[in-house]
Amino acid sequence: MATYAYKSINAALTTTSDDGASNSVLTVASGKEYVIVLCQVSNIDATNAADLNIDYYDSSATSAKALASTISIPSDSSFNPIGGKLIMEAGDELRAWASADNDLEIVVSYIEITS
Repeated sequence: MATYAYKSINAALTTTSDDGASNSVLTVASGKEYVIVLCQVSNIDATNAADLNIDYYDSSATSAKALASTISIPSDSSFNPIGGKLIMEAGDELRAWASADNDLEIVVSYIEITS
């Protein structure tokens, strides 16, 4: 029988471009599946906008595709880059980076499913 655990992570985004694990904010553990239920990115800089990039890496296809690409988030504002639920399998990653170090912060809430 499957078990379900409700979890959240948070991180400050850096300017590391999409080069793999170094910008992964969430990686699905072996033997698990995740259902992303919330992904919120906030610009905490009081003056400047910052650009957000966020990719979904599908480990079974060994391919990353954009969920948001160079989205400008105004100062003191937030953006929800995943409008619905996102199903992720073992080895998949949510990768994110910004145009300015530590100006953008991400919060991801998800359901972890263990078979």
